[in-house]
Amino acid sequence: MSRRIRLEEMLASDPDDPFLHYALALEEVKEDPQIGLRRLESMNETFPDHVAAYFRRGQILAEAGEVIAATQVLNTGVQVARRIGDDHAVAEMQGLLESL
Repeated sequence: MSRRIRLEEMLASDPDDPFLHYALALEEVKEDPQIGLRRLESMNETFPDHVAAYFRRGQILAEAGEVIAATQVLNTGVQVARRIGDDHAVAEMQGLLESL
């Protein structure tokens, strides 16, 4: 059984687990980045304090050359990370922003 299928089964049992959504999004990105991006965007709405979803979404957008969208996502992620006190995430996202 693939990792993606196992994650989908676990998510069916626990649909409110942000870690499962994030893990599934990472698997989806490997297969189809657009599907993974949609899940990460949904996570930003459903689990707004999950800063890793902002960072990964910003990375994917940047890799796709969508600099404006990546900048918007990362700026929002920086604001969230500051609000919840995640200095490491702030530094990572600011570093990515500076590279754009």
